[in-house]
Amino acid sequence: MLTLPESVLIEDEALRDGLQNEQRLFSVAEKRELVAAIAEAGVRRIQVGSFVSPKWAPQMANTDELFAVLPARPGLVYSALVLNRAGLDRALAAGVKHLSISVSASETHSRKNANKSVDEALADILPTIERALAEGIAVRAGVQSALGCGYEGAIDPRQVLRIARLFRDAGAREINIADTAGLADPQLVHRVVTTLRDDLGADVTLSLHLHDTRGLGLANMLAGLQAGVTVFDAAVGGLGGCPFIPAATGNIATEDAVFALGRMGVATGVDWMKLRPVALRLAELLGRKLPGRMAYIDGGPDGARA
Repeated sequence: MLTLPESVLIEDEALRDGLQNEQRLFSVAEKRELVAAIAEAGVRRIQVGSFVSPKWAPQMANTDELFAVLPARPGLVYSALVLNRAGLDRALAAGVKHLSISVSASETHSRKNANKSVDEALADILPTIERALAEGIAVRAGVQSALGCGYEGAIDPRQVLRIARLFRDAGAREINIADTAGLADPQLVHRVVTTLRDDLGADVTLSLHLHDTRGLGLANMLAGLQAGVTVFDAAVGGLGGCPFIPAATGNIATEDAVFALGRMGVATGVDWMKLRPVALRLAELLGRKLPGRMAYIDGGPDGARA
């Protein structure tokens, strides 16, 4: 018998990770429509954009405008990604209440993604985390490429642990472990999560950001569940991918993850059937079929029928 948590929190990242690698630019109105539909399906935390330079991520250029028009909704958290102090300044001006603030565990990815070494990025990010917390913002500190790098291959778990400890000591109480390139396997996920959980202590929540590059995304989610993870990132339709990592594909699809969790008796509060039209709308807007599976399956008596 699998030992699984009774419930988990799903953070949908279709509007941020999902769109950041797309050539088609989405308007504020289109993004607002998508956010509303994702929220209507029961998703309680949505990462709607990032405060990064539009030079490197033009799809995120209207994040400030988007936050200005998102309606407050009980039980729903709107989040965004920040990579430096300038991004935090923009987030503060936009009134954001929840942020993901992250660095890479890979030297090569860090230089390509942030134009800094890992230690240089940490020197900028740690005070940024402390300032955000002092301003009353909930912070999720993230370790990108924690489970493998598209340039360097395997990442030493000691590097991930070193960064996670610094985040904990800076005051972060949720630490996100990201398989940015989608290179992890279930055994690695379980081993790294268990090591971090045992070292960081019970007052730190670990979350997982999983990509499906090699088709192991949901298997890695299950390994994380067994290791005690109760917060997972996903993206409607399986959208996603880092612009600075070759061959990195999308996140685990939110509708697929919710369906799988429900079949295993793990509650999410999300109706995967209500996410189907969102995924199909995204596919229509992007002009292609998306990698998520459940959007293309009709519901039946047992919740899924081909």
